[in-house]
Amino acid sequence: MILFEEMGLNDSLLKAVQELGFVNPTPVQEKVIPRITDDVTDLIALAQTGTGKTAAFGLPLIQMTDIDDEHIQTLVLCPTRELCMQITNDLKDFAKYTKGFKVVPVYGGASVEPQIKSVKKGAHIVVGTPGRMLDLIKRKVVKVGHIKWLVLDEADEMLNMGFKEDLDAILAGTPGGKQTLLFSATMPKEILRIANRYMHDPEEISVGRETVGADNVVHEYYVTQAKYRYEVLKRIADMNPKIYGIVFCRTRRETKEVADKFMNDGYNADALHGDLSQSQRDYVMNRFRNKNLQMLVATDVAARGLDVNDLTHVINYNLPDELDVYVHRSGRTGRAGKNGVSIAIVHSRETNKIKSLQKITGKSFKRKSIPDGRDI
Repeated sequence: MILFEEMGLNDSLLKAVQELGFVNPTPVQEKVIPRITDDVTDLIALAQTGTGKTAAFGLPLIQMTDIDDEHIQTLVLCPTRELCMQITNDLKDFAKYTKGFKVVPVYGGASVEPQIKSVKKGAHIVVGTPGRMLDLIKRKVVKVGHIKWLVLDEADEMLNMGFKEDLDAILAGTPGGKQTLLFSATMPKEILRIANRYMHDPEEISVGRETVGADNVVHEYYVTQAKYRYEVLKRIADMNPKIYGIVFCRTRRETKEVADKFMNDGYNADALHGDLSQSQRDYVMNRFRNKNLQMLVATDVAARGLDVNDLTHVINYNLPDELDVYVHRSGRTGRAGKNGVSIAIVHSRETNKIKSLQKITGKSFKRKSIPDGRDI
């Protein structure tokens, strides 16, 4: 096992890292940190949420920042306000003993004026969601002429959320000599298009078999007709009174419908989807994080930025169209050495998808019979 002391980080960063309790770098940190400190090649890293990506790019970028240079040196783009705040707070923690280092978050859904003031006070790194970042670039508040590094974090999600045009506009306006670091859990065609268009011979690294399921997650599936899907979901909940999990739906509308029925039937649940205002979203997420809610019904996009370690179950109310999204969902349970269960409710016509998933994950999926009154 390699130690952080062997990663070539300076004493200020090592002191902060030790205080945070990090001893051994995660696989993504082990591969990415030296790649940024020793090399100027562009990089594409395939890595899931929860693999320690922020430290992988954050530690070396803090170390390489010229503190005396007042210009913005790094832009970090990410899909949601939550992730933007999480990255900013992590960078502040890492830079605790790096005198004079400044990082500023900018994101939509909040007043722009205080963010403009913060950037104007000075920032070495600006972390932001694409829409707000582009707005501030157009207003000439975020000046990108001197940036040396551009990080695209959870690039696949930014594309899923419809930020393609914003990303194109931002990327097209940044200087040619910068180093671009792209992190993504999956590798859709659009990511390849960005790589071909805006990156120079990027090196690709893949961390942890990104399409392989976590070892301590059990995979189960129930076969039913579409019209009975909700009944099956209720029975799964009844069978697991101590459940703490996320139910993934395909659309906002379905998320609302399932959550409303669930709550009306007396289950301790709520919904997380794109139509909520930021304050409603924060309220629901905090209730779930604090375990005042047992079940969160969500779309994939809405669940981004919600990092919770103790989930007992992930339930796929529908299988996603892209099967690697299933792997990504199931990786939210069974973390930190705990066991988890990933459940799929499938239509009889979808059993071939289960076969494909078994191949992708290298796991066997157990078909369960729908619980009846006696089982419950």
